[in-house]
Amino acid sequence: MSTPRVLFVCLGNICRSPLAEAAFRHTAAEAGIEVEVDSAGTADYHVGEQPDPRSIDEALRHGIDIRSYRGRQLRAQDFHEFDYILGMDNSNMANIARVDPGDGKANVAMLLDIVPGQEGREVGDPYYGGADGFSVTWSEVSAGAKALVAIMLDEHS
Repeated sequence: MSTPRVLFVCLGNICRSPLAEAAFRHTAAEAGIEVEVDSAGTADYHVGEQPDPRSIDEALRHGIDIRSYRGRQLRAQDFHEFDYILGMDNSNMANIARVDPGDGKANVAMLLDIVPGQEGREVGDPYYGGADGFSVTWSEVSAGAKALVAIMLDEHS
């Protein structure tokens, strides 16, 4: 079995998708699943930059250091390299669809669509709010991370 590759996508790749990457890495490691994980933005606003300081602080509150993460932009090639591409909201999904070359292998979905009972819900963008919004984001992306780990465990059991 090949190592599953997962890409989390938001607009700028400094708030939601790095937190989703961190939550999933942590949850997969706890479950003993070997994975390759990355995050990207649909826009090029923050390419090469660290995550938002509030994202860094939120991850550190959960014992995870994401200061080494760097923003990058979603590429058509990602649809061939990743098994899962998970967007945070409907706008991200529309932008992801515009980049999708149509012949990739990635399963593309909105993150909370894989969480039972959360289908159709978006991970809200905490960028314009305070630190409390990043705590809400962590809860949402953690739920997505747990759901994806459960899917992977089920697929390979």
